Amino acid sequence: METLFDTFDKFVHADWFNTVIGVVVICLVTLVASRIAVAFMRRILNKTTLLPSSSIFINLVRVAVWLTGIGCVLSICFNVNVSAMITGLGVVGIAVSLGFQDTLSNLIGGLMVSVSRNVEPGDHIQMGPSGVTGVVQDVTWRYTTIVNSSGTSINIPNSLMTSTAVQRLSPPNVISIPLVVTTNSERLTAAAHHIEDAAEKAVSRVSKIKKGPNVSFSSISDRGFVGSLSFTIADPDKVSNATDAAIRAAAPYVHNHPIEEEPTTEEGPKETPTGPQA
Repeated sequence: METLFDTFDKFVHADWFNTVIGVVVICLVTLVASRIAVAFMRRILNKTTLLPSSSIFINLVRVAVWLTGIGCVLSICFNVNVSAMITGLGVVGIAVSLGFQDTLSNLIGGLMVSVSRNVEPGDHIQMGPSGVTGVVQDVTWRYTTIVNSSGTSINIPNSLMTSTAVQRLSPPNVISIPLVVTTNSERLTAAAHHIEDAAEKAVSRVSKIKKGPNVSFSSISDRGFVGSLSFTIADPDKVSNATDAAIRAAAPYVHNHPIEEEPTTEEGPKETPTGPQA
């Protein structure tokens, strides 16, 4: 291995053309190594549960490989003492870090958010009490990308993710519809079953159902029995249509149906007995 390195070193320093070839060769090796490292990192992130599948880790691996490749180019092809250069850039690095303070804070914020697993791709979150709501698509070295219910991508600086309260919500394909059932207590269970059956038939025409409709009650008010209709669909893009279908299907059963009265037999006027006429 040392002999091969010495041969390559002599070849690179033979003339300027060989130096250019050496730079190209090292860059190609770095490119291949970067792709292998990125593929390996993706595989690890997909299999492990220790880290989320955020692209910030992939970008850091890619940057580390390319920095190593550039260091090899400077050291081998141009005889630059990389260690001394890094030491000399220490003071300059402080000044540069002040100029890129926002970038560094976003990078550190992205690492903190990802390593602590506060936010990871696929989470349905809300920023602050009345902030942005959507599904996290990715956490990069600068931004956290969120897609809201209308399909719009929103880039939020990572530094804001660490300084703002983030609330995890139920997945967007989990639908919960508030209900107030005004039937009498004897027919409450039957009304709940009717609502579940009607909602399941209606929603199944819109999207595949992952978890069937379920009616649960939480309190009693002056208006009736307060509860909710909950179900999970497979396609998050059809939440609005599924919600509309479920509400339309449940509407006839949330109010009291007229109670059918038992049929009564009409009797004719009774004859009053009369005594014998005098």
